[in-house]
This record gives sequence, C-alpha cells and structure tokens, in this order.
Amino acid sequence: METRQIGSLEVTVVGLGTNNFGLGMDADQVPPVVDAALDAGINFFDTADSYGDSEVRLGQALGRRRDQVLIATKFGSQVRGEEGTGGAKPDYVRRALDASLRRLGTDCIDLYQLHRPDPDTPIADTMVVLDEAVKAGKVREIGCSNFSAEQLREAEKVTPGARFVSVQNHYNLLNRDDETEVLPLCEKLGVGHLPYFPLASGLLTGKYSRGQAPAPGTRLDRWGAGMAGSVLTEDNFDRVDSLTAWAEKHGHTILDLAFAYLLAQKSVSSVIAGATKVAQVEANAGAGTWKLSAEEVSEIRSLLA
Repeated sequence: METRQIGSLEVTVVGLGTNNFGLGMDADQVPPVVDAALDAGINFFDTADSYGDSEVRLGQALGRRRDQVLIATKFGSQVRGEEGTGGAKPDYVRRALDASLRRLGTDCIDLYQLHRPDPDTPIADTMVVLDEAVKAGKVREIGCSNFSAEQLREAEKVTPGARFVSVQNHYNLLNRDDETEVLPLCEKLGVGHLPYFPLASGLLTGKYSRGQAPAPGTRLDRWGAGMAGSVLTEDNFDRVDSLTAWAEKHGHTILDLAFAYLLAQKSVSSVIAGATKVAQVEANAGAGTWKLSAEEVSEIRSLLA
C-alpha cells in the first residue's frame, strides 16, 4: 500500500480507526479486524483514551506485532467512568500519557494527539509538556484534532520544541469545510491532514436508505435520532445519488470515491476509517488504490456545488 509522511512517520494512505473497538464491538471481534488490516498492508492504527476499551483491545490484538505498526492515540476528551479527566493542562497530559502507554502495552506512542482544543489552557503550556514527552522517548511525534486554521497557526508560533505534524479533523465528501482554510494551511506548514468520518458514518457506503431509520446496531442508530437526522438529510441523499452515479460510471463504488477524493488532496496523509468486520477492512484498503486526476476532482466538486 502507498505510504505518505506525517513528520518522521511513514503511514499507509488508509489507516484503521478503532473507535468501535471499545464502543460497540465485543472483545473477541477485535483480533480478526486487526489481523485483516495487517494482511491488507495497513500499518497505521488510530485510537483514543476516550474510546472505551479501545486502547487495551488494540494493544492485546497486536501483541508481539507492535513493532510492525504505527499507533496514534489521543488525550483531552473525558474518559468514560473516570473523574477528573480531559483537558490539556500539563499535569493531566503527563498522567494521561502514562495511562495510555499502560493500556496499549507499549513504551512509546508514535503519534500523540490533543483530541480537542482546551480553552482553559494556553496551547504553549500543552506544547511544552508534549515536547517533554518527545525528549523522554515516550512519544515520537505530536498532533492535534478538531483544530481550526487559527488554532493551528497559534500552535505553530510556539517555539522551540516539538510541533504538531498532523491535524485530525472531520472531513469527507459531504463535509468539506476544511478545504477553505485548513487544508491550504496544512500544505504551507507541512502538516499532515488525517480525515475522520471519511465515510460520513456510513452514508457514503450505501448503508442507509432515504426515508428509512438507521438499522439497529449501526453507528447512527447508536448515536440517536438527533445525530441521524443531521446526517440523513434529503440534501445529503441527493448528493449521494449523484456521487454514486458518477462513481459507477467510472467503474467504482461510492466507497471507493470517498477515499479517492480525500487522497487526491495534497495535504491528506492517511484516511482514518473504522471497521467492525474483515470485509470492511478489505474494502477500505482496496479503495485507497484509486487515483483521481485533477479534472476528475473538479468534476466531483461541480457535482457537490
């Protein structure tokens, strides 16, 4: 599988998101999915301390193969069932990092990410403690998530020391806000963009049907009617219909198109997609091989305009 750079890390263009590992899957369902990812050539696994037992289950499923992969995890969101968690104050970052290392069963995290901005903590304070973690050998690279262009610029001003080499934001064919400022800034700063929700919670896979409630067990079903209503709109279904027809005309599925479009953006380093089944991992990995031309990207944007 093709690889791209995030700082010093060489990551596969398709990564495996593990949110479902701790929030919706049974423990015995996790190892086959991890095995399938490795078999498909995926080397990049993304998790977080707030994803239930995701870190523990990922570490256990990898076992002795830990050195074959790159692990990204996050801190800053509230950890379920644990009081006093969340935020980016230096003392908390140190505690959260050590806890993630224990849960993952490793002595170093390849990419340690601030899950969301902390309005109560100056970013400079957080960057100092993250630089400390890099120098101590507990972390190789640092990144952020859910950051605006303005917040990225503010973090970039903090010198000297480690800098954010990645930003993980909500980005897909139906949510292209980052194309306005964040993606151009990433290209300018040499920051890798890691899109999450690349499949719009399943809408870009054909999982949902117009006028029908989400099937039991799907992500939108678990999240409730409010979230489902914001995603399963008439406008979004109209766009999906147009994108599906365009993809089929070019001999591909809309899932293939969802990956190919994101990977056609220069700043995108790896598309983080979750999976609960082996077949989903294989489909995601295969989708990462389609390369769109600049003309095709323009056609797709015209469809979405």
